[in-house]
This record gives sequence, C-alpha cells and structure tokens, in this order.
Amino acid sequence: MSDSNTTDFTNPSTFILLGIPGLEAAHVWISIPFCTMYTIAILGNFTILFIVKMEPSLHGPMYYFLCMLAVTDLVLSTSILPKTLSIFWFNSREIDFSACLTQMYFIHCFSAMESGILVAMALDRYVAICHPLRHSTILTNPVVAKVCLAVVLRSGMLVLPYVLLARQWPYCRTNIIPHTHCQHMAVVKLACADTRISSYYGLSVVFSVLGLDVFFIAVSYTQILRAIFSLPTKDARLKTFGTCGSHLCAILAFYIPGLFSSLTYRFDQNVTEHFHILMANMYLLVPPMLNPIIYGVKTKQIRDKLLHLFTHKGT
Repeated sequence: MSDSNTTDFTNPSTFILLGIPGLEAAHVWISIPFCTMYTIAILGNFTILFIVKMEPSLHGPMYYFLCMLAVTDLVLSTSILPKTLSIFWFNSREIDFSACLTQMYFIHCFSAMESGILVAMALDRYVAICHPLRHSTILTNPVVAKVCLAVVLRSGMLVLPYVLLARQWPYCRTNIIPHTHCQHMAVVKLACADTRISSYYGLSVVFSVLGLDVFFIAVSYTQILRAIFSLPTKDARLKTFGTCGSHLCAILAFYIPGLFSSLTYRFDQNVTEHFHILMANMYLLVPPMLNPIIYGVKTKQIRDKLLHLFTHKGT
C-alpha cells in the first residue's frame, strides 16, 4: 500500500497553487490592482491591434512589431491572471499536472518572445533615427517577417526543454506550489531528484537570451542617444528624447522584475516569499499594461487614429 501511494504521488495528477503565502487574508484586495492592470492590458492591446488592422497607413515595420508585442502581451497576461484570480476569489487552487506544464511553457516562451520583440523594436528605432533615409530599404516586409519568425522559433525551441525536463522529474515530496502560477523553478524545486540540470539550463537561457537582448538594446539606444544629441534644435532633441525615455522605462519595467524573479529563485538573498511572488507577477502584468500606452497612445499616428475614431463616431 505504501509503495503504491508513493508511486502515485511520484507523478501527481494535480498541483496545488497557494497564491501568495502569508498574504492570504489580503488576496481579495490584491486582486483589485491585478484585475485593473489586466483589464487595461486587454483593452489597450486589442485597441492597438484594431487600429493597425483598420488603418492601411500603419502597415509598416514599426507597427507590425507593435502588433506582435500586443499579441505577446495578451497571451502572457492571460496565461496567469485567470487562474490567479480564481485562487484569490474562489480558493480554486488545484491545477492539472499537464495544465501546469502548459502554463509554464506559455509564461517562459512568451517572456522570451517579448524580449526578442523589444530588441527588434529597438533596432527599428535605431534605423529610423540614425539612418532615416535607408529605413524603408533596410526594414522591408520580408525582413520584418524573418525577424518575427526568428523571435518565435528562438523562444519556442529554447523554452521547450523546461517542460521536457520538468515532466521527467519524480515529485514525491509534495504537490503544493507556494506561488500564484507554475513558474519553472517553483515547480522544479518540488522534485525529489537532482534537478541541477534544469536550474543550470534555465540560468543559461536567462543569461544567453535576456543578457544578449539587453546588450543589443543598450547598444541600439546608445547610438540613438548619440544621434539625438546631434539634432540641430532643442525642441527636436527633447521630443525624440522623451519618446526614447518612455520606451526605456517600458523596457526596464520588463527586464528588472523578470531578472529579479529568475535569479532569486536560484540564489536566495533572504527575499521574503510574498515579495518574490508579487515581483514575479509584476513583470507579467505591468509591461502588458504599459506597452499599449507607451508604444501606442504616445505614438502620434496611433493617437491621431484613435481620436479620429472616437470623434467620427461622435458625429
């Protein structure tokens, strides 16, 4: 009987997500800002997709990348929030083993995809500001399609081993995950086996993907800033610098919490568990909320089309 029970528990049919341990009494209150951010993200990103689709003049490289970012943000936020809210509101903590691994794949795949899109958008801004006359010849539609395909394939292939390795580990300690969602290391830490290969592989992906992406973004924006300071008029410098500054804020809002969440799971620096879990949620909810505002509403062409849409309906 004991052996049978151990064998059954080695491959659990379900995991139990605890939400935010230590803050259970505040789950309903925490759900309010989470739900607000998700609602803004859904409305904002769908609005971007609708406007770009309906307006032929926006069918260009920058807006194709923006649409891809919007789709990524929609999937990223939707992959965690419905389940998180069901924990907060209905105490629905069970998640099927396969559903947990699927959620893990979507979270990490689309996080890597978002990083790749941010690099592509930084490249687009670099070409537009530093080589404006060559922008249309460098970033043609076939080039944009190849960049998007490369971003998708890179993310999908690099994250797939996360799930394949997590599926093979025996889970004989517990099936309780002290988290709101199935983050890779939160699940792997439950395994009763030597899971260093999962940890090392995940760390190599963090440094090879996010590290390189941050490097390329930094190089692009360094060149952009040099070009900005060489502009002839102060107004032009301030306008361009303001746009790039808001872009950098959106980029930092994605990378800082993401790197913090990934590294503290491996190198515990006495960070309280509830703070770590909140940060893990922030990098999956804040960027999808901010990106439509920073890349969309603050972009003159989209703002003008949005205003035209509302004023036209009003008349």
